[in-house]
Amino acid sequence: MRVVCAVILAFEVIVIGLFIPVAISLEGMDPLLASGLWGGMAAAALVLAGLQKYRWAHYAAWVLQAAFLFTSFLVSGAMLIAVVFVSLWVTGVVMGSRTDEMKAAHQARAEAGAADGDGPGGDPASSARSRQTR
Repeated sequence: MRVVCAVILAFEVIVIGLFIPVAISLEGMDPLLASGLWGGMAAAALVLAGLQKYRWAHYAAWVLQAAFLFTSFLVSGAMLIAVVFVSLWVTGVVMGSRTDEMKAAHQARAEAGAADGDGPGGDPASSARSRQTR
């Protein structure tokens, strides 16, 4: 899950950074305000992408997603982009959690099989069953 979330955050860095010139040119926003707001969010997303191995960084990225969604109201047309990326984030977290659970279950089965002596060269029927589940 953490790898998927880090990749989504890395792509968000680019998109959030592109909000700056759009806000300045289309909305007439002060360049300093736009750069501070979305530049800070882009920098935070980049840092959090690298720190996704820590639990606190994952929760901080949830806060960043909310900030990204709420600040998209300031730029016309940005809401659609923000909703797409927040949806990608939620999907990445859900699917990544499922994948992590499946990996843990597979690892537990492999360790239980090794403890029972069903390693390589063990019962051919059980090794055939394990190949079918992969």
